[in-house]
Amino acid sequence: MVFSSIPFLFMFLPAFLAIYYILPKCLKNLFILIASLFFYAWGEPKYIIIMLVSIMIDYIVGIVMWKYDNNDKVRKIALLVSVIVNLFLLGLFKYGIFITDNLNALGIFGIDLNYPIFKIGSFEMPVRALPPIGMSFFTFQSMSYTIDLYKRNIEVQKNPISFAAFVTLFPQLVAGPIVRYSDIAKELDYRKHTLSMTYDGIMRFITGLGKKVLIANNIGLLWSQVKLMDTSELSVLTAWLGIIAFTFQIYFDFSGYSDMAIGLGKMLGFNFPKNFDYPYMSKDISEFWRRWHMTLGAWFKSYVYFPLGGSRKGMRRTVFNLAVVWTLTGIWHGASWNFIVWGCFYGVIIIAEKLFLGRFLNKLPVFIRSGYVMLLVTLGWVLFDTADLTTAFRYMGVMFGIGGNGAFFDNPAHYALLNFSVILIICFIACTDIWKRIYNRLYPKMSAVLNYGGIVYQSAVFVLVISYLVDAGFNPFLYFNF
Repeated sequence: MVFSSIPFLFMFLPAFLAIYYILPKCLKNLFILIASLFFYAWGEPKYIIIMLVSIMIDYIVGIVMWKYDNNDKVRKIALLVSVIVNLFLLGLFKYGIFITDNLNALGIFGIDLNYPIFKIGSFEMPVRALPPIGMSFFTFQSMSYTIDLYKRNIEVQKNPISFAAFVTLFPQLVAGPIVRYSDIAKELDYRKHTLSMTYDGIMRFITGLGKKVLIANNIGLLWSQVKLMDTSELSVLTAWLGIIAFTFQIYFDFSGYSDMAIGLGKMLGFNFPKNFDYPYMSKDISEFWRRWHMTLGAWFKSYVYFPLGGSRKGMRRTVFNLAVVWTLTGIWHGASWNFIVWGCFYGVIIIAEKLFLGRFLNKLPVFIRSGYVMLLVTLGWVLFDTADLTTAFRYMGVMFGIGGNGAFFDNPAHYALLNFSVILIICFIACTDIWKRIYNRLYPKMSAVLNYGGIVYQSAVFVLVISYLVDAGFNPFLYFNF
């Protein structure tokens, strides 16, 4: 998709921001809506219909709930319409093929879906195409509005332009963070644009840009090379180096996008929620998921885990609720058995930590607990980014000396260490908060030096990014797939 490349962002953003800042306040949301639809339609012109349908349904549902505020039956029906329509669209376009293919494999139905789902005039939407980019994100975002409105946690948004601008808000539209309506309700109608906020936004944007272009793309080259090799050709060390590379790649890629989105949001006057908090420094898996993709975890906690009873109804119910949440988390990430098993993998670990493992871990030294987390997370990424479960389990086997070429060290491992040692060390350091802690300790004594130094540093990062992009090919963000 052309629009998902960083070079396109550089073409799009300067003109957008220039126009945005000179427009009167009454036109800013309209301009955000138009620009966001253009941004999305550039690469997904057909699928924009799905987004518009979701927006229209949820806006109407909101108005109905507001007009029938004293009629709980009508409000409940309206909410069900919103949830059913949104989940139906998500299920149809993201999971329809997966479901029917598995049913066909079991011989339950003889369905052939090798034809367009919809055909209206000259408009066709092929079912075998990839699902709409970011559909899981904007569906959850839109549903948060109707659910919170039903629970009376927010006020109705009567302006259809403002509501549509909220759903389509392009900085975080296709890969998060998942922004709930309650996060920016006030800012949709009134937001401040200050030099301080704009400066902070630019710095955050450049930080994310550097994570993506300078770190994620470069360490990702190692995983790309290893991933192309047959598992029978891999040595133990090559397998470990490959998946460690992906472990860093997905963190710097996804957190980099989140930083860019949060930074751009600040430039527009919005304060988007934090999405990452140094997750690879966690001491158990439960903590890891409080630090990784925080807005997704908060969404499931608010709209699935708590409504099911959370941990208030005894341990058996807590275990059941966690199992539901983590199965859904796996499904949310994609239509594949790999993702379902990945979600269940984390569910089993978190349930074990809740039942007994957590008490045992708390007695261990910090470095052992950190190693425990990184081992399980790294194994999880094997499930996440291999072609199928068979390949995933073969790859894990090679990591522990089962299968592969029978060697611990070979030429590919030597090549990887020779060419990627520096970027691996950078990744190890950059995924911790060591620089943040040093900065916070020095800032009271050297604030002026650090402020100017920060500007110089970010300027250097920006120049390096531009230099890389001159010769860069198309390299979209990993989470655009979800």
